[in-house]
Amino acid sequence: MSIAAVLGESGTPTPHAAPRRTRSRGYMPLLLPGLGYLVLFFVVPVGALLATSLYVPVPGGDLGQYQPALHWQNYAEALAKFWPQIVRSFSFALLATLAALLIGYPVAYAIGVRARGRRGLQGLMLVLVVAPFFTSFILRTIAWKQILADDAFVVSALHWLHLLPPDGRLTATPFAVVCGLTYNFLPFMILPIYASLERLDMRLLEAGSDLYASAFTTFRTVTLPLSMPGVVGGTLLTFIPASGDFVNSSLLGNNTNTSMIGQVIDARFFKVLDYPTAAALSVVLMVVILVLVGVYVRRAGTDELL
Repeated sequence: MSIAAVLGESGTPTPHAAPRRTRSRGYMPLLLPGLGYLVLFFVVPVGALLATSLYVPVPGGDLGQYQPALHWQNYAEALAKFWPQIVRSFSFALLATLAALLIGYPVAYAIGVRARGRRGLQGLMLVLVVAPFFTSFILRTIAWKQILADDAFVVSALHWLHLLPPDGRLTATPFAVVCGLTYNFLPFMILPIYASLERLDMRLLEAGSDLYASAFTTFRTVTLPLSMPGVVGGTLLTFIPASGDFVNSSLLGNNTNTSMIGQVIDARFFKVLDYPTAAALSVVLMVVILVLVGVYVRRAGTDELL
């Protein structure tokens, strides 16, 4: 390229004379620690999990000794043996998510809309939502075991109201497990919905009233659609950990008709030393959750969350 072409006819440098810098390269040093962390603590463990799921026992070896292989039959055997626990896990997680949504949305609405402008009340309500996190997850679950015990007030009241058979109980039942899941993951539902409602423009609600819309119509056409990102985020934050939970089913269930896939993975890994089956079930759990989350987010119309 000639000097005249660079300077142009006027003899002054043209805007295209200076070389362009690729801004993305400047961010690479900042991304390297995070990428390294993800590779070391996510990609490598997942790869090891996939490899372990294909292992086979060492011929003539002791219990818990396996060797690398490509034994895909491990997945078929695991699914054929433990499919009831997989279905039960997602069923319990779905019920707990729906219950948390029914309870959490009104609470988030009260904090984010009704209590807006009253900082003291809004702060107090947020503290009450977050306060359970200061207590151990296991202790909270044991507390529910005491609340739903046979000699506790809840069961006695249900017996008195004839809502529970005389020999009926709540502990060691699917109801108790779902209650535990709902309570323990309820803040994960409330906080994302509250964050969406907190950003809601109150003038839109006032406009609905000015146009003679009822409170329900305003909620259905304005509030709920604008809070859908929070609803989607809350349901995901509740459903995903609830699907793999095993503390609630262990402490509040009876291990027969309440066992979840998390219990099976825990038992196969630490008690039976059946590492390939535990790894295969873990991979199946991750894949099913990813598929369900992808379908749900796209159906909800919030693809940007992916």
